[in-house]
Amino acid sequence: MKHMFPRLASAVFGLMLYALGIVVTIKANIGYSPWTVFNVGVSKTFGVSIGMASVIIGFTVVIIVILLKEKIGLGTLLNMALIGVFLDLILFIDLIKTPEIVFLRYPMIILGLFIISVATFFYVRAGYGAGPRDSLMVALTRRIKFPVGICRSMLELTVTVIGWSLGGMVGIGTIISVVAMGFCIQITFKLFRFNITSVKHESLYDTFSALNRKKKPL
Repeated sequence: MKHMFPRLASAVFGLMLYALGIVVTIKANIGYSPWTVFNVGVSKTFGVSIGMASVIIGFTVVIIVILLKEKIGLGTLLNMALIGVFLDLILFIDLIKTPEIVFLRYPMIILGLFIISVATFFYVRAGYGAGPRDSLMVALTRRIKFPVGICRSMLELTVTVIGWSLGGMVGIGTIISVVAMGFCIQITFKLFRFNITSVKHESLYDTFSALNRKKKPL
């Protein structure tokens, strides 16, 4: 396995940026993205932090993905654990404030989506596998044989409804997140000249096998 530590650093930096982007969208305070609605709903219901809710949901999703016999990678586990940790840390520092002028909250949520898009570039480029939620989307696509776009929409609609019923905020920001996220990622990847299909993702087994090979004496 070549360049493990630079790749690992890229993945961790991407996850930190991802958490920052989520916090920016939260602080816009005009409605959360689907999974953030779910995270906040779980947080309010069980009296845990938003970051801890993210970890719990991520862990649950990973278990489901494994039961559905989908491969996971080191990046899947890092995503599950670190985004929640970074979320709580950034929220604790509390440097990002909600603008008092409502009009400014709309560009703020777009900024958050672009930060998430840049984060996705760093995280995906590392090649350590998809995050838990993306893995679940792939697993559902394989099982129910619907197009991936429909499966993603079904999944996001489901978590939005559940999160909203638990107290997560749904609003115009939720609609903006659903509609604009794809465009933000497309623009970001074009700026970085990044072709996502060129990335060869490693499974957890591949990563540990490569580590064992490096440990063996010549």
